[in-house]
Parts: sequence; structure tokens; C-alpha cells
Amino acid sequence: MLRSAGVNAIADVRSTPASSRFPWFSSKNLERSLQADGILYMPFGETLGGRPRDPTLYRDGVADYEKMARQPEFRAGLDRLLAVANERRVCLMCAEREPLNCHRCLLVSRALAERGCAVGHILHDGTIEPHAETEQRLLADSGSGADLFVTGHGEGLAAAYRRRCCALAYRANAGSKGASSAAHDPEERRPPLGKDRAE
Repeated sequence: MLRSAGVNAIADVRSTPASSRFPWFSSKNLERSLQADGILYMPFGETLGGRPRDPTLYRDGVADYEKMARQPEFRAGLDRLLAVANERRVCLMCAEREPLNCHRCLLVSRALAERGCAVGHILHDGTIEPHAETEQRLLADSGSGADLFVTGHGEGLAAAYRRRCCALAYRANAGSKGASSAAHDPEERRPPLGKDRAE
């Protein structure tokens, strides 16, 4: 799929780039296998990950993507990512198949699109969905058209992002001191999508 999309660099935006269930996706193993195929591996979880360590970046125990996007570290991570993208075709990698269930879309891709970058999501069948189409699915799935206090496409889209992020963003365990705690099972907090598309 990476080859068919012309990808020659992976930006791993997982806050914890490891997997006990699928060890070949842990950072060191993944880096080795990608390098064997001539694909650059770059960890970006420290700056672009969805599980912030700073407890002030949570609202009611849920990672606040809007606040995270305003942090200097996040903006610096985007700058570094874009510098690489000037030389290579970069694919963001996280743990979720469906773009609308993952911070790489709801946080990172949104910020890249706002900077005028052309962003596409590689879906499970190998097709590339432009980010604007992903946002249309987000709007359709959110039912934001029924919100009387939202006017215009921009406000409707922002409200749809906000609702989706509140439902899906990383949650710190109750009583913990910040982001070092384990997340709830993502399957338990994932709202259904109108279409079964996955990345």
C-alpha cells in the first residue's frame, strides 16, 4: 500500500510506538523492516502524539486536541514534518485504521490542512481519500446540521471536529495525575461511522 501510494517516509505519530500484540509494529522492528524497503522511519510521538504528558492539556480527563494544536512543541513538530515532506512523500502512522477514529486525522491532518497542505488518507482498500472528503464524512456522521447555534460551513466543521474529538480522544484514568495512565479501550468509546472505511 505504501509503495502504491508512492510513500518513501513514515512519520510515526503514536505516543507510545510499541505493540505487544503485534511486535513487528514496535518502533525498532518497524524501522528495520521499512529501511529494508528503502522507506525512512521517523518517530514523531513526542510532539505530534495524541496522549500528552502535560496534565494541563486535558479537559475533564480527555486530551484537548484544540489546545494541543496551539502548543509550541506541536507547531515545531509540524514544522519538522513539513521539512521532511519537502524532500519525501510522507505517510503518518498511528494505531487506528479509520482516519476519523484517530488523532492523526482529527489533530495532525487537520492542522496540516489548515496550513494549506494537500492531505490524503490511505484507506483499507488502498484508495486515497482527500482530507476534504474525510471532513465531509465527519460532517455527515456528526449530524451537525441540526445544531441551531452553528452557522456556516467553518463553524459546522469545527463543531463536528470538537464532538468527534470529545468522543474519541485519549482519556486519562480517573484519579490519575496526567497522561501517564492507560487509555480506556478505544472500541468502547468509538462512535459508529456511516461508512465502513478504514486506513
